[in-house]
Amino acid sequence: MERTRAAKVFSDPAVTQSQTLPQVLLARAKATPAALAQRHKRLGIWREFTWADVLQRVRALALGLDDLGFGSGDSMMVIGENEPEHFWAEYAAQSLGGKVISVYPDQSSAEIHYLARDSETRIFLVQDQEQVDKCLEIAGDLEGIIAIVYWDDAGLWTYAHPLLRSYQAVSDAGARRHDQDPKLFEARVARGRPGDIAVLSYTSGTTSKPKGVMISQRYLFDNSARVMGAVEIAPGTEYLTYISPAWVTEQIFGLSIGLLAPMVVNFPEGPEEILDNIRELAVNALVFSPRQWENLASIVQARMLSAGPIRRAFYNWAMRVGRDVYVERLEGRRPSLAARLQLPLAEVLVLWHLRDNLGLRKARNAMSGGALMAPDVFRMFHAMGVKLRNVYGATEVGLLTAHMGESYKLETSGRWMQVNPVYGDPLEFRIAEDGELHVRGGSGFGGYFRKPDKTAEAQTRDGWYATGDAVSMTDDGELVFFDRVKDMRHLCNGHSYPPQFIETRLRYSPFIKDLMILGDQTRPFVAALINIDMEVLSRWVEENQLSFSTYTDLSQKPEILELIRAEVERINMLLPEGSRVRRFANFPKELDPDEGELTRSRKLRRAFLEERYADLVEAIYGGDHSVDLEIAVTYQDGRRGVLRVHVAVTDVEGAPRTARKQHAA
Repeated sequence: MERTRAAKVFSDPAVTQSQTLPQVLLARAKATPAALAQRHKRLGIWREFTWADVLQRVRALALGLDDLGFGSGDSMMVIGENEPEHFWAEYAAQSLGGKVISVYPDQSSAEIHYLARDSETRIFLVQDQEQVDKCLEIAGDLEGIIAIVYWDDAGLWTYAHPLLRSYQAVSDAGARRHDQDPKLFEARVARGRPGDIAVLSYTSGTTSKPKGVMISQRYLFDNSARVMGAVEIAPGTEYLTYISPAWVTEQIFGLSIGLLAPMVVNFPEGPEEILDNIRELAVNALVFSPRQWENLASIVQARMLSAGPIRRAFYNWAMRVGRDVYVERLEGRRPSLAARLQLPLAEVLVLWHLRDNLGLRKARNAMSGGALMAPDVFRMFHAMGVKLRNVYGATEVGLLTAHMGESYKLETSGRWMQVNPVYGDPLEFRIAEDGELHVRGGSGFGGYFRKPDKTAEAQTRDGWYATGDAVSMTDDGELVFFDRVKDMRHLCNGHSYPPQFIETRLRYSPFIKDLMILGDQTRPFVAALINIDMEVLSRWVEENQLSFSTYTDLSQKPEILELIRAEVERINMLLPEGSRVRRFANFPKELDPDEGELTRSRKLRRAFLEERYADLVEAIYGGDHSVDLEIAVTYQDGRRGVLRVHVAVTDVEGAPRTARKQHAA
C-alpha cells in the first residue's frame, strides 16, 4: 500500500506569482499564448481555443459586465450545460471581484428564484431559451437584477425585454472598452486577493433549504494542490468536463486544476453525446459521480445480456482474467501465473476493446466522488484495466481523501490528502462517539453566505467542522465511509445498519435504477422500495418473449418481481443477518424531481417518499401480499392526475415468520 503523498508544491511562475484564477489565466496567456487550453464540439466539429483565445473572450465579457454595472462583491448566476461560455463567464465574474453561483440546467424557476434571492444575484448568465424563460418569469420578483445574458440565441430572436442581452453583444461592448482602455482589465484582475469569494456552492437541500458555501480563491488553490499531490496530473493532461460546475468538485477539477496544471479541458457536444465524445477523445482524466460510473457499468452489462453466447463467454473469461490480475495487484496480492499468462490474450481479444468502446483507453486518472459506490463497480472497471479511484470530501472543507498509488482498498475512500502550507495548516480529523467525522485545517470552512447561525451550527464549540458523515479508519490509515450519521438506522431490536451501504450494492444490479431502504426503531427488519430500470428490463422482457404496456405494468409483472428478488437475495449473502432485506416492493412509477421525489442532483428525498408511499410501507411491514395505491402525478404537459395501481409486496429468503404467516393468511 502506498502511504500518503505530499501536497503539490507549485513551481510554475504563472501559479506562484498569482493569487486568483483570473491572474493565472492572464499569466498563461502571456507566457504561452498559442498553447491549447480548451476544446469544444459544436455541430459535429471540434473547435480549439488557445490561452490567448480564452483570455480574449474572458476579458471582453468581463469588461462588458463591468459596463453593465457588475463589480466587486456582486453575484452572477450561471445556468447551462458544460460549455466554454460557462467557464469563461465564471472567470469573467471573478476577474471583477464577483462571485458565481452555478446552477443545474434542469432546476425549476421556483428553485432558481430561491437561489437568486439568497445569493443576491445581480446578473443571470444563461445558455438558451429555456433558461431565459425561467429567469424572465421570476425577474420581476427580485431586487437588483440588472441583466439576463444568454449565449445561445436560438428561438430568442423575437424576444423583447429591457433586461435581455446577448452574450455576443455584451462581449462586443467589452471589446470596445478594452480598445479604449487597454490597461483596465489587468487593473481589475490585479485587485484580486486569496480571500475573495469566488463561488457560492449550494448544498443539495435534502434536509433543509440549500445553503451557499462561500468558496474562496485560496480554497480553490488549496484543493487543487491537494488533488495534484494525491494523483499525478501532468501539464497538458486531456480532461473531459461533464459533471456540473454546480458541484464544487468540478470547480476544483475543470475550472481550477484546468488552469493550474494546466490541463486541456474538453467540452462534450451535449449530455446525449457524452459516450460518443468520450470515445472520440480518449481523454487522460475524467471525474464522474458514482451514479454515472454505475450507469456505464450497467451499459456494459446490458449489452452483454443481449450478446450471443460466444461473445458472452469471451467477455466473462476476459473479465475473470482481468480480475485475477488487475484486481489482485490492486489489493496487494500477486496474481497467479496462469492468470498472468492469459492476460495478453484477454487484452487483445476483449479488454482493450472494452476500454476503447467506453473511451477509457487512455484514462490515467478516472475518479469517482460525491457518494458511496459499490466495490463491485470498482472491481468491474479495474478488471477492464481502468484504474478507477475514489475521492471523498465535503463542500464546506474541500476534498479530504483519495485512493493513491497503485494499490488501495476498494471498500475505502482512500488516504488523507496533504495541504500545501502556503494555503493553510495540515488537515486534522477526529471521530466523535457517534462515529461522526470532524475536520479542520487547510483553507478551512468559509461559512454559509448570509447565514451565521447555520455556520455556527455546522461547527463544534472548539472549532472543528462537523461533516455529518459516519466513518471509521482502517488500521493502515484508510477512511471507510458508511453513511450520513443522521441516516444510520437502528431497528427495534437495537441492530444498527447503514442503508446507503446496502443501497449502493443493490444499485449495481443492471435491473435496478434506484432504491430506498426501509427500517427504523419502530420496525423489526430491513425492507426496500425499488425503482426498476425500464430501459434494461424492457429489453429483457422482449428477449424473453413477454409483453408489457407501461412502466407500472412492467414493474409489477411476476417475472420482473422474481428477477428483482434474485438480485436482492444475491446481495443479502454479503450482509450480516440483521441487515438483510426481508421484503421489497417496486415503485409503480418512475421517480421524478419535478414531483419532489428526487433532488435536481438525482438524490432521493427520503422523508417525502416515505410519506408519499406510506400505505405501501405499512403493507410491507404488515405482512400484506399487495396494496392498492392512489398517487398524485404531474404529466409532461403539466396536467395533473391520480395514478391508481395495485402494487405487489415480495418476500425474500429469510423473511420473518410473522410476515410470512400474515402473508399466508
